[in-house]
Amino acid sequence: RTDLDDARQAYAALQAQGISLDLTRGKPSAAQLDLAVDLLSGPGPDYKAADGTDTRNYGGPPQGLPELRQIFAPLLQVPVDQLIAYGSSSLELMYETVAQALLTAMPGAAGRWADERVVFLAPVPGYDRHYGICEKLGVELVAVPLTADGPDMDLVEELVAGDPAIKGIWCVPKYSNPDGTIYSAETARRLATMTTAAPDFRVFWDNAYAVHHLTEREHEIADLLALATEAGNADRVFVFGSTSKITLAGAGVSFLGASAANISWWLAVSGKRTIGPDKTNHLRHARFLRDADGVRAHMARHREIIAPKFAAVEEVLNRHFANLPGVSWSKPQGGYFVTLTVPDGTATEIVRLAKEAGIALTPAGSTHPYGEEPEDRTIRLAPTFPVLDEVRRAMEGVAVCVQLALAQR
Repeated sequence: RTDLDDARQAYAALQAQGISLDLTRGKPSAAQLDLAVDLLSGPGPDYKAADGTDTRNYGGPPQGLPELRQIFAPLLQVPVDQLIAYGSSSLELMYETVAQALLTAMPGAAGRWADERVVFLAPVPGYDRHYGICEKLGVELVAVPLTADGPDMDLVEELVAGDPAIKGIWCVPKYSNPDGTIYSAETARRLATMTTAAPDFRVFWDNAYAVHHLTEREHEIADLLALATEAGNADRVFVFGSTSKITLAGAGVSFLGASAANISWWLAVSGKRTIGPDKTNHLRHARFLRDADGVRAHMARHREIIAPKFAAVEEVLNRHFANLPGVSWSKPQGGYFVTLTVPDGTATEIVRLAKEAGIALTPAGSTHPYGEEPEDRTIRLAPTFPVLDEVRRAMEGVAVCVQLALAQR
């Protein structure tokens, strides 16, 4: 137990340092971006794709360059002819898919979602930008607990079987944001085969961290699209991914995988708003990464940079809070985040104290729909962007803030 006076003195000393540190967003560091700096020179003097397409001009395959899709198809577990390579943001693809479903009937749908009440399930803790898409587009969110194996499938199955308004579920199946959960094969099987009251129910399978390992073990997840196809539910799955945390976050490539029917629908509805994706960027990525093994080798270099930062988070938290009731944290095997769980009712205060001491943390509640976590106990930590010494300093400061908040109780 920390003495209140001691905690106040430690906090005053922290404030006196005048630091300015940021653990809010899961961004790659400059050192990681430097690994892909050769992309800035472009694909070179030869701008022709493998099929002869002049990538500088209009035209070419609307699904994106085949040579790039061939690299990422096995990594995202999608057949190459059912994978779209698009612009720099997978979030844009997710937003576009929900928006188009609201405007135009998808395969298996009786009509537009805009003409119905639409609800998405949100495993919590989860990704705030998923929630933002739904909030912006008028889609209701219902929280379901995230377990060590993925969403609470007993509850998910009960909800989707009983309410036709439930049209989708958000999933980050590998190294999930923010606690690093890896979905079990059984969870994937149940998502693929469960009975849904809505015939146009969709799983938004955001495989954002497909190759983002923090250890030498490269964890695998079940192939949801294949499982759903085998179960007769091929149209149920949308798979998303991107190179945002592989190459250059500001100039990457995003991917959408789905059934042949879903891909045809998506290309038809999006074809009115664009002539095609940035093929020159596709070409330079294909030439830079070369193949799936090239991606894996590149990500091993990422791991060398960021794994010590996650180790620093673990070391500081363990040194200050090992065996302290009510304080625990995730130990991710990949991804970009650590979830710090604190006693109920203290997360908001800890984030406030950190801000006043010069340490920016993601707002408490952001891991839940509408920014509201009734228990007020979850804090998301993002250690990838700062340099290693700054991560240590920030975490020592966070520890001081946790100790003061608990002592004040």
